[in-house]
Amino acid sequence: MSEVTEKIEVTNEVDPVLTQVETLQNAVTEEKPDDVVQILADLDQPEDSADLLEQLSKQEFIETIKLINDRLDPSILIELRDEYRETANEALTDEAIVKIIKDLQSDDATTVLEDLDESRREVILENLPHRKQKKLEPKFSYNENSAGRLMQLEYVADKGNRTIGEAIERARKRTKKLPKQFYEIYVVDSKNRVKGYVLLSDMVKNDRSKLLSEVATPLKSNITVDCNHEEVAHQFQKYSLASAPVKDAKGRIVGMITVDDMVHVIQDINTEDMLHLANVDSADTSNTVWESLRARSPWLAVNLLTAFSVTFIISLFEPVLKEVVALAILMPVVSALGGNAGSQGLAVTVRAIAERELTGKAARRAVRHEITTGFVNGLMFACGVGLITFVFFNDIPQLAIVIGLAMFFTLVWAAISGVLLPLTLKKIGADPAVASSVFLLTLTDIVAFFSFLGIASLIFETVAK
Repeated sequence: MSEVTEKIEVTNEVDPVLTQVETLQNAVTEEKPDDVVQILADLDQPEDSADLLEQLSKQEFIETIKLINDRLDPSILIELRDEYRETANEALTDEAIVKIIKDLQSDDATTVLEDLDESRREVILENLPHRKQKKLEPKFSYNENSAGRLMQLEYVADKGNRTIGEAIERARKRTKKLPKQFYEIYVVDSKNRVKGYVLLSDMVKNDRSKLLSEVATPLKSNITVDCNHEEVAHQFQKYSLASAPVKDAKGRIVGMITVDDMVHVIQDINTEDMLHLANVDSADTSNTVWESLRARSPWLAVNLLTAFSVTFIISLFEPVLKEVVALAILMPVVSALGGNAGSQGLAVTVRAIAERELTGKAARRAVRHEITTGFVNGLMFACGVGLITFVFFNDIPQLAIVIGLAMFFTLVWAAISGVLLPLTLKKIGADPAVASSVFLLTLTDIVAFFSFLGIASLIFETVAK
């Protein structure tokens, strides 16, 4: 056991993570690459090593990568979060990246190459072994978010007229070309078109003399190289897939996608939708202040413009606000409740759209459901808020009627907007998660203030006459 490892174990009782980080920082400061490599190697999994590296500041992280350079374990590089992996690739030399890519399977190698600018990527590809280069270059002809870019080129396929025993022996003779992990053998015809698959568990359960075609299961998925990664994620979720073949336009197998890749894709899609609903483009804590400002300021500027439109609506009712000051006190109640109600419906609808649950009649049912919910909520909260207002402002009883009616109209409108707005944006080809929240909150505020102050004007003018 190394001196570095002993130091970590002795002080683990205090705080294991903090101790490991400090030990790593000291090794980097003292420029001891052997110690850094040993610290990372002593952790059980590459995921743990990646987590440890991500505990460092951005500058310390860069110094660490530069210090160990081509001695960085490729599996650790792949397990780093996107932002850290991109930073690591910038810090690594071309020679180091070439060495790392040689040890990676095609899907992971593509991930590393995607982080590089086009000119540097070409240099790296030119320095790779010819066979590796020829495998990876075509992948960049596919769209970035397509199955063709996501797939790995290593897979196991065999003819249906071969026995299980023959398929196993053929696979054993090609161990260097096999994927590191696979769960099934794809059954293909003479033109390499996929006809089904055989789970490894079925191969173990059945006699070696049985033909693959006899134990094969019909293919559930239908993933082509041009499929968008969201469509691929949908099929993996829908059919509970562990892996799936990727086909070209003629139905021939050209690659495979496994569930571990799809977990990352699904997480990225969900995170992206969540951030878009909050009008944030990036949630990376390693971003600089300037990067965070660039990601958030545009949306704040849009919100500022929409806020002025709401201010304009309020200014139209300046006379009644001067006459009945209590209106100014109660205004935020209506808009706040309306905004929350709309956001609830919006969150449910955007999630349902992402899960492809709102198609055909399901969309119409969802609209009816939300309108009914908004109607019931409107009645309930209109009565409750009206009663509370009557108790606190009993010298102006008309206020209870004003806020009750405004609350009803606002909650019904919020419910309708929360479901119809994202559905409309989806229909016209826009991303509901990106634009819905800004429009929803603005429209809800406009309706809330217009209905509240408009009803107040009508009632108090009638009373004054």
